[in-house]
Amino acid sequence: MISRDEAINLVHEKIQNVNLRRHMLATEAVMRALAARLEEDEELWALTGLLHDIDLETVEQDPKRHAQVAAEWLEGKLPDEALQAIRAHNGEALGIQRKEHFEHALAASETLTGLVVATTLVLPSKKLADLKAKSVRKRMEEPRFAAAVSREIIRESEKLGLELAEFIDLGVEAMRKIGSDLGL
Repeated sequence: MISRDEAINLVHEKIQNVNLRRHMLATEAVMRALAARLEEDEELWALTGLLHDIDLETVEQDPKRHAQVAAEWLEGKLPDEALQAIRAHNGEALGIQRKEHFEHALAASETLTGLVVATTLVLPSKKLADLKAKSVRKRMEEPRFAAAVSREIIRESEKLGLELAEFIDLGVEAMRKIGSDLGL
């Protein structure tokens, strides 16, 4: 399996957009915390979160290639279950239905990061340290706020046996720990 250092190098090689890199780091943090909570392989889940969007700048606006190209690039670097989770996080475009916990975890985690960032950016300080998880839970119920963020995908966390509030709390705390890396 690829090491974290190798994964970070790959991110820097393939991804130039700072905000996309930050999204990938945020997803890594949430996936690591989620794996710890669910007693799963923390390193595998974190690396999968970190690398899930590695192909986005290459495939650009072609959603039918996104995640498929990433999985091809990561063949031999991550186990098959991780490659399938990466493909499944873009399941709608690829015609893949998420079935496994790992697949739901990645999709829910990477989507939650968008809602957490959007909620943070409306704070006067724009700092994760000042964000309360209850603010994210409240924004979850406001469909016009960060309208592009799929609440349905975030709710896939319930398929992991977690209450939505617990998942949001976990995600906010995980991202807060790396707030400076995220520029928040």
